[in-house]
Amino acid sequence: MKNEWVVYEGNEGPGRGKHIVLVSGDEEYRSEEALPMLGKILATHHGFRCTVLFAINPETGEIDPEVQTHIPGLHHLDSADMMVLFTRFRELPDEQMKHIVDYTNAGKPVMGLRTATHAFSYSRNLDSPYAKYSHNSEAFDGGYGRQVLGETWVNHHGHHGKESARGVIDDAMKGHPILKGVADIWGPSDVYGITELTGDAQVLVHGQVLVGMEPTDAPKQDTLTMPMVWIKTYTGDEGNTSRIFNTTMGASVDLESEGFRRLLVNGCYWCMEMEDAIPEESVVAYVGEYAPTFFGFGTFKKGVRPEDHGL
Repeated sequence: MKNEWVVYEGNEGPGRGKHIVLVSGDEEYRSEEALPMLGKILATHHGFRCTVLFAINPETGEIDPEVQTHIPGLHHLDSADMMVLFTRFRELPDEQMKHIVDYTNAGKPVMGLRTATHAFSYSRNLDSPYAKYSHNSEAFDGGYGRQVLGETWVNHHGHHGKESARGVIDDAMKGHPILKGVADIWGPSDVYGITELTGDAQVLVHGQVLVGMEPTDAPKQDTLTMPMVWIKTYTGDEGNTSRIFNTTMGASVDLESEGFRRLLVNGCYWCMEMEDAIPEESVVAYVGEYAPTFFGFGTFKKGVRPEDHGL
């Protein structure tokens, strides 16, 4: 069906010829607003062709993040060079989920944002071959989140909605290409709890809990930082190895941080083994207006269709 997703054709730039598929679908953090803007930035300023997918109400054709069982357009992953995943507790039909799993097992790069640690949750079809990717899976310890991205859902480490997050760059990783030109990372979304990152994960940025919801607020005393941005690899069922970038930030309002936007753009370059092409200061200016909705359940804008996010 036409207009179930939106495509941003890349301008000239280092990313020309590369295709990024950005998959939204969460009830709380407005991924349906964050990913179109990220896609516009990557296409307009860096040359990547970007396809943004949404949770769609099949009866109305409108974007509805509360529909957990339908994200049309995932077949675009079959020829994609990169996937950005920002879903929460999805239970997709097997024919849709197959594209995500096949993509991941092909050794292609994945960027996970915020609730991607608990991207999938199976309760309707426990006989599905993809049920093991559920966030609480015992058969595949922690599901897609823990196995592929590095961690599953644990808890809110900060007081949700009352304590914001400051990103503190790891001293040993300051020279990493993803962090080139990155400074002043802050977001209203709180710090997520992390138990233990899997595999060869390296933490780039630590999440510091602040006592309030302003970037000028002080750090919360006697509160440990948590890994907030990390990189790792994942070797799938077919023996292919992917580059993985994951962050527990990502709410649409977090993208108001220029430092965070630059981190994501640089992360896409790195994921696709293009770190040598990362500019000294990546251009991350908004493309068009950006007035993100504050996070919360039931706060998504009604009546919006994918084409409404077009350039």
